[in-house]
Amino acid sequence: MTDDWTKRIPQSAQDYLANRRLDEVECIISDLPGIARGKAVPATKFARQNYFHLPNSIFFQTITGDWSDAAGDEGFIEPDMILKPDFSTATAAPWTGDWTLQVIHDAYDRKGEAIPFSPRNVLKRVVKLYEDRGWKPVVAPEMEFYLVARNIDPAKPIQPMMGRSGRPAAARQAYSMTAVDEFGPVIDDIYDFAEAQGFEIDGITQEGGAGQLEINLRHGDPVKLADEVFYFKRLIREAALRHDCFATFMAKPIEGEPGSAMHIHHSVLDIETGKNIFAGPQGGETDAFFTFIGGLQKHLPECIPLLAPYVNSYRRYVKDHAAPINLEWGRDNRTTGIRVPISDPEARRVENRVAGMDCNPYLGIAASLASGYLGLIKEERAEKQFRGDAYEGDGDFPRTLGEALDQMDAATALAEVLGAEFLRVYSIVKRTEYEEFLSVISPWEREHLLMNV
Repeated sequence: MTDDWTKRIPQSAQDYLANRRLDEVECIISDLPGIARGKAVPATKFARQNYFHLPNSIFFQTITGDWSDAAGDEGFIEPDMILKPDFSTATAAPWTGDWTLQVIHDAYDRKGEAIPFSPRNVLKRVVKLYEDRGWKPVVAPEMEFYLVARNIDPAKPIQPMMGRSGRPAAARQAYSMTAVDEFGPVIDDIYDFAEAQGFEIDGITQEGGAGQLEINLRHGDPVKLADEVFYFKRLIREAALRHDCFATFMAKPIEGEPGSAMHIHHSVLDIETGKNIFAGPQGGETDAFFTFIGGLQKHLPECIPLLAPYVNSYRRYVKDHAAPINLEWGRDNRTTGIRVPISDPEARRVENRVAGMDCNPYLGIAASLASGYLGLIKEERAEKQFRGDAYEGDGDFPRTLGEALDQMDAATALAEVLGAEFLRVYSIVKRTEYEEFLSVISPWEREHLLMNV
C-alpha cells in the first residue's frame, strides 16, 4: 500500500488507535459455517501488502474439520484465492493483549472474479440484484444466544452458567431485569467491546431460556449488518471467556429449553425516492409488501439448509417453544414464521423468525432477501393472513437436514439468485457433515436400544 491505510478505516478504529502503536492486523474472511479464517500479520507487513492468499479449500471444510469432495472438475488442488481488504470493516480486537485490528477481506480468483462460494460474496450478489431493480434492502438482525457453564467434556449435557448470586441461571424469566443483572459482568464486557469496535447495540434482553439473552442491532445495510453479526459472535465468546463461562450460538443447546434464533427484519427502499416500498402514499400496505411475504412463504422452504445448517438446528422447531413450525404470516403474531411487527407505515417491515442463530449471518440474510426478491419479481402473492395460534397448524418446511438439502438442490429459481456454484458446494459440504453425524452412535441409542431391541 502506498498511502497511510489507517486514514481509510472507520472513525471508531482510528479512535481505538489514537496515540497508540498498532501491533497486529488480523486479516479474516468467513467460511461456510461463519468461522473467521485468515492470517494475523504484523502491522508493518500489512502496510506493505495489497492482498494476501488463502487456498479456496477453506470453503470445502466441514464443521468438524474434515474435507468434502466439493472441489469440482479441477480436483482438490487447493488453488490460492486473492483476498483484498475492505477497509470499511476495520475494527478493534479489544480482548487481545496488544493493539490489534481485524479487517474483513473479500475473495477473488486470479482473474479478479468474485469467488462464488464465499458467503460475503453471496450476500453482495443478492444485494446487487435489488440495486439493479432500483431497490435498497434494509435489515435488522436479532441475536439470541446462551451463556452456559464451561463444558469441556462433549459427553456431558450443557448446563446453565452460574450467575452473580451463585445460583444457576433460571429459565422462564423472559424480559426480567433481575435475570439480566445475574450476567452483569459479562454484559458489561459485551458493551465495552462493542463500543471499542464501533457497534451500536439497540438493546439487550433476557429471553425465556436459562441463561439465554438477546441482542438487537440497529437496522441498516445487509452486508454491514452481516459483518457486525460475524464480529459479534467472536466478541460475545471472548466476553464470556473472561468470566469462566461459554457463549453458545447453537440453535438448541439445552434439552427442554427454547432454541436460539437470528430473527431478520426486512424492509426495502426505493433508491430514487428513499421511500419504503411496503407503504403506499396513504400509508397502506402495497402489492410489494404482499409479494415480498409471498416470496418468503414460497422460497424459504428451499433455503432451510442455509437458515438451519446443522442436525441440531431442527431440534429448535418445536411447537410452543418460541420457534415457528410453519410459514404462516400474521400481524404482531409471534407464533407465525413470518411476522409483521407494529410500526408506522414508513417503518413497515417483515420479520423472518425461521433462521437459527447457528446460521452463517451472510448466508442467512442472503437466503431471506433472496426469497423476498423472488416474490417481488415473480409477483408471488402472500397467502391469507393467519389469525390465532399458528402452532395449531401443520408444519410446512423440512424438519431434517437431509430432506432440506433435497429440497434446496431442486430449487432452480433460488440457484439463479444465490448462484448455482455456491449451492453446489454448500450442498456437498452439508451432506458430508450429515454423513459424519449419522456415523456417530448417540447416548440415546445406547440407553434405549442396547439392551431392549
